[in-house]
Amino acid sequence: MSRSTVRLSMAASALALLACSPALDWRSVPLPEAGITLSLPCKPERAARPVDLGAGAVELSMVGCRADGATFALSHMPLADPSQAGAALARWRTAVLARMQAGPQAQAGAAFVPRQALDLPQSLRMVVRGRGADGAEVVAEAVWFARLEGPQARLYHAVVYAPQPRTAAADTFFTGLALQQ
Repeated sequence: MSRSTVRLSMAASALALLACSPALDWRSVPLPEAGITLSLPCKPERAARPVDLGAGAVELSMVGCRADGATFALSHMPLADPSQAGAALARWRTAVLARMQAGPQAQAGAAFVPRQALDLPQSLRMVVRGRGADGAEVVAEAVWFARLEGPQARLYHAVVYAPQPRTAAADTFFTGLALQQ
């Protein structure tokens, strides 16, 4: 065999292996502190920071990862007054859309109420075009929802950021959100 034939054969074998390996390697990630289990397509990283959505400062916790050109993330925070869950979700959504510089069309959305979640009009799934932190155009497929957690509520926001819509991956991500009883 010639050297170029061997190289071509090795390159073809490498391409075949790449085609067989999934770009999104989904795994179950339990978050007991948040009362939820989610599926992520990559090894998650975690972060937390204080935020104030109009009801006092609380800790916003985030878990997420980047795979196949998309970012998958779930954020959650406690809310002391469950009667304010809908208003807090709306403020959170408004803040996310403003940060993305999303246009007015971003206000439309479909109901998204997972099992064990509060049935609120502000629990939505949306697809929004805007700008990422680096200024590049980005599409966000996102959901917002809440649940009761003892005498308080917990708010959630899950999102897939990518240059183009990733509806199949977002469907898998959002379907994998399981609130614990």
